[in-house]
Amino acid sequence: MRVGLLFTMLVVGAICHAEDWPGWRGPRGDGTSHETDVPTEWDAASGKNIRWKTPIAGAGYSSPVLVGDSIFLTSCDQTTQARLLHCLDRANGTPKWTREVIAAPLEGMHKLNSHASGTPAADADHVYVTFFQTDDTSGKRGEPGEMVVASYDHRGNQQWLVTVGAFSSIHGYCTSPVLFENLLLVNGDHDGESYLAALDKTTGDLVWKTPRVHQTRSYVTPLLREIDGQMQAVMTGSKRVAGFDPRSGRRLWWIEGPTEQFVASMVYDDQNFYLTAGFPTYHVMSIRPGGVGDVTDTHVNWHVTAAQSYVPSPVVTGGLLFIADDRGIAHCFDTESGERLWRERLGRHFSASLVTAGGLVYFTTDDGETIVMKASREPVVVAENSLGESVFASPAISDGKLYLRTREHLYCIGNP
Repeated sequence: MRVGLLFTMLVVGAICHAEDWPGWRGPRGDGTSHETDVPTEWDAASGKNIRWKTPIAGAGYSSPVLVGDSIFLTSCDQTTQARLLHCLDRANGTPKWTREVIAAPLEGMHKLNSHASGTPAADADHVYVTFFQTDDTSGKRGEPGEMVVASYDHRGNQQWLVTVGAFSSIHGYCTSPVLFENLLLVNGDHDGESYLAALDKTTGDLVWKTPRVHQTRSYVTPLLREIDGQMQAVMTGSKRVAGFDPRSGRRLWWIEGPTEQFVASMVYDDQNFYLTAGFPTYHVMSIRPGGVGDVTDTHVNWHVTAAQSYVPSPVVTGGLLFIADDRGIAHCFDTESGERLWRERLGRHFSASLVTAGGLVYFTTDDGETIVMKASREPVVVAENSLGESVFASPAISDGKLYLRTREHLYCIGNP
């Protein structure tokens, strides 16, 4: 009896600590993991703690997502111009299936972008992807086209494929969809009639579409949080910070600025929102939740320009905000005061967003080096690890394992 009870408690405890990673930046959309046994040391050359690695056909910088026994990620076959969705077996990395979502001319883009940068979103039954589609064969940056969104079941059967609206950006395309209740939210900020839209996840039908005020390109994924009993989709972009009702698309509040273009997603610590931006000027801000309408003059707690972080999204944990400066510099800020506590160069350049688990923060450089640091008020390096391949995708954490996509492979890293 006691042995059975103990076994049940151990199983339940293990289940409670195992999380899927179902979309951009994980189960909470903010790079945090509740896993307790995430590896801190690995090495590709020796094979240390490398559970498996699988070559991925095509190129792309989207992150892997994990639901159940499957891993989903996207790529582009530049020879055939096919945009691909891949499904792999979580246990051993074996490919289950690959589907061509669309085939279209390759869009022009920034040198740090790819033709498959949007991370999928998945639930227990389906996976959702989005790509850019154009008839323009010039390959020039900023050519006009459309946002395409598609749904597949976990066996690879397409459920629907729709176009949501126009899209044009000299930096290329990247949108990571977000699931909320029966909706799929997609950000259509671009150099034209920009929008935030929601689709019915079962049918692909458009539920609402809210115009964006300043109509300027950005690549931000909305962060879903409940504020004062009301769900909000909070995001930067279109020269603003704003909160929306995800059920109706109604804009609830906004802060003007602080700059023109945004890529990094926001984070929240149950007290305040935090952002890093951007271009052409750089900013770090703490924003008090709540408010209605224009709260520019009332809801900014602090605002500094001490970190040049444009692309990588930050993490917040234990009263500390950690930022990966694009130039390869790590920063730590006190969330209450905005004081920068430390600044350390860790590499040449960062593209990957940060993840945190077990009191640690993982910084992954473009050169495939991951520096694991304590989430502390002093800079403490726990380990430095190498994959020997370039990394532009952000890590995923699930079931005690770390998943890293390089230009050539998907790696599963786990403790013995």
